[in-house]
Amino acid sequence: MRLTARARLALLQTALVLAAGIALTGLTYLLMNRRPALVTHLDPAGQDPQGTLQLMPPQPQDLHDLADRVQADTLSALLPQAGLALVVVTALAAALSWLVAGRVLRPIRAISVAARRLSAENLTARVPVTTPADELSALASTVNDMLDRIQHGVAERDRVLDGQRLFTANAAHELRTPLTTARTAIDVTLDGDPNPADLLAMAGDVRDAVEHMQRVLDGLLLLARSQAGLGAREPGDLAVIAADVLDAVQTRAAAADVTVRSRLRPAPVTGEPILLERMIGNLVDNALRYNRAGGHLSLDTGTADGRAVLRISNTGREIAPEQAETLLEPFVHGQGTRVRTEGLGLGLTIVRAVTLAHQGHIAVTARSGGGLDITIDLPVGSIAQ
Repeated sequence: MRLTARARLALLQTALVLAAGIALTGLTYLLMNRRPALVTHLDPAGQDPQGTLQLMPPQPQDLHDLADRVQADTLSALLPQAGLALVVVTALAAALSWLVAGRVLRPIRAISVAARRLSAENLTARVPVTTPADELSALASTVNDMLDRIQHGVAERDRVLDGQRLFTANAAHELRTPLTTARTAIDVTLDGDPNPADLLAMAGDVRDAVEHMQRVLDGLLLLARSQAGLGAREPGDLAVIAADVLDAVQTRAAAADVTVRSRLRPAPVTGEPILLERMIGNLVDNALRYNRAGGHLSLDTGTADGRAVLRISNTGREIAPEQAETLLEPFVHGQGTRVRTEGLGLGLTIVRAVTLAHQGHIAVTARSGGGLDITIDLPVGSIAQ
């Protein structure tokens, strides 16, 4: 039969008390057995001048016999009395050990009860932390911290799974549209006697659909790469990357009649250069794509509170303040809805993924009068030499 922890602890404490009692009794017996008896003989007839009894010199043989008898009687009486006392003390020690063991193990039983109440659907149960602060209360606190992390991890897992399901549905819908367009163009063209012009038109529609699907897939791959974490980290500067991106879109901005303003101060970071370039490129592309003629685009970089900061704002159509954050969701183009535009709806989603991969934060705010104000801060790194 396997004993419980409480029974084992009580038996151990009782055994210790019993062993200590046996050792004490044996030691007392040995000490009394080796100690010589002192016997003094008093002569009641002899008196000193003050009238007290006088000590008589003991007779050696008589005293020796008397000492042996006294010692033998004492030792013979010691063992039964000591044995009885040892049995009583051991019984009391067993009872007290059982109570003390139950008291000591009570927090552990509470931990077991809390653990049995837990399930995948209920992670709110916690172990009560007792006082004073000792090893068991530290164990309870550790278990509660572990449960907090598990609950947070499960909630984060559910959030990610829900996001992935929504993302998969949106991606399937986004890819189905060009496929439907291509299939319709082919069916309409072949549903008769097409001439070369009809075939060329059909080929152009199919090519546009394929190009759209290719852009969607490229965006999905880049998003997956951003969410998978960083590869090789290299020092860089957001100001240098932003300057290169702005130089590449000058012609496009001039054609769209959008004024580009920039104030690029050093903003050193450490990360993956390709992803950082794509992050800023998507921000600038989004700011130009959803701008208006005669509008402007402003891009600032710098450092604040130990963080590298990039801020971009643009003019454009009105966006409700409560819908600004929804633009970070995949395939959302504006007004918090999935609408067909020349964009894919993945630009700001990729920006958020890259920001989070670099342990950064992103904030999107709707500007009064139209447009967006987007601020990104990343941990400061060393500038590449």
